[in-house]
Amino acid sequence: MGIRPARTFRDPDKVPWTRYSRKKQNKNFIKAMPHRHLTNFRMGKWSEDFDTVFHLIPQDTFYHRDNALEAARRAMNGYLEKRLSGKYYFVINVYPHHVIRENRMVAGSGADRIQQGMRRAFGKPTHVAALVREGQKMFSVYTFSSNEQEVREAMKRAARKLSGSFKVVREELK
Repeated sequence: MGIRPARTFRDPDKVPWTRYSRKKQNKNFIKAMPHRHLTNFRMGKWSEDFDTVFHLIPQDTFYHRDNALEAARRAMNGYLEKRLSGKYYFVINVYPHHVIRENRMVAGSGADRIQQGMRRAFGKPTHVAALVREGQKMFSVYTFSSNEQEVREAMKRAARKLSGSFKVVREELK
């Protein structure tokens, strides 16, 4: 079985389950942290001459898994690197810290003799997600105002990899 659909954990009103410490192992709720797919949060080359910043802002509150954020990052950074090599600085403003648990159910013949159903159904950590609220800045790209079309196209490509609807907001830097 692959990744479970987002509707199984998408309720953003729940308290994030994040208790993990390397120093105090006995205080952990999470015994082993799931592998993180998203590792790069800053890409491109910074320049003091940049005059514009573009933000990708969600219009809904959603959990976004780290593999979806990584897919959006790769789509956006690949496009920007091809079109504006050295003329942009890309920042991911959200951090996936909410650990998603999954109570795996066995299917098939004889499964009723193996599985306990919902007894002790706390689940095992499988993925990490970022809670992104409506109006929060998700991605930011610092560049020159002449590169607006390329940045908007890159953000549109990144938004296709994520759930919900997004808008691109432009700000002038001083």
